[in-house]
Amino acid sequence: MDDEDLHLLPRTRAADLLEWAAEEGLEAVPEPAVRTVLTLLELGGARLHDGFPELSSPVLEHLLYEQLHLYVQPDGDARAYPAAVRLLIERQRAARRLNAKRLEKLRAEADWQGEVLASLLRRADLVTWPRLYTALLRADGVPTGEPEQVRAWLEAFRELPEEERFAAFEQAPGLDGDGGWGPGRALLVGVSTDGARRLLEQGLMRRSYRNLAELNARGLPMPAELAGEFEEFEEAVAQAAIDLCGEWTVPGLSRLLLEEFPDLAPETY
Repeated sequence: MDDEDLHLLPRTRAADLLEWAAEEGLEAVPEPAVRTVLTLLELGGARLHDGFPELSSPVLEHLLYEQLHLYVQPDGDARAYPAAVRLLIERQRAARRLNAKRLEKLRAEADWQGEVLASLLRRADLVTWPRLYTALLRADGVPTGEPEQVRAWLEAFRELPEEERFAAFEQAPGLDGDGGWGPGRALLVGVSTDGARRLLEQGLMRRSYRNLAELNARGLPMPAELAGEFEEFEEAVAQAAIDLCGEWTVPGLSRLLLEEFPDLAPETY
């Protein structure tokens, strides 16, 4: 399927936001964090104005409290994500889309919910398989940009007894060990991983439908890909969601876990 027609993945204005922030003398924020925040906001249903998601208290809470900890395993300071939110707040202020009261409210919420996000990212009971294996790969110094090296590490990890794998999970850097690793925790992580990916699929579908509705409103034909079986569209959405999960952790890792190493990252029992 042609993603240019289906418009599954958001084309964020991360570079534009960072350029504007630099001109305004605002704090520099890593572009990957900005791009992730903008993507999740759009897929979460935030309304767009001039290509930027518009923030409100419910939208901000959904992002920082319910979404980000499902997908990102920071390779650095987790405060980059609330910092990206603050840039967007200031951009919304500059565009005169916020009054003074709402501005101060959103600033305060971004600060304290950013602190909550940092604690959520450390909770072992909230981790997903891609996040967990990303932490282990980095800890072992695996070049995560080299798929064959990642695959080789997974093959070696597969050879370990289950008890040793659980012990490694307990000691994963960036997560607070709580002594809870075992079959029950693995089941919980699998359910969370599957649920997180399905939430992405729903967001991708909604985005594609909005773009298709715009095509229809302009009198343009529906993409040929959607004239066939709906299952083809569902499969395109599922593949896009898998790729996004990899983009936010280790490229290709989510696909490897699903297709080649499902025994290391079970999602059903």
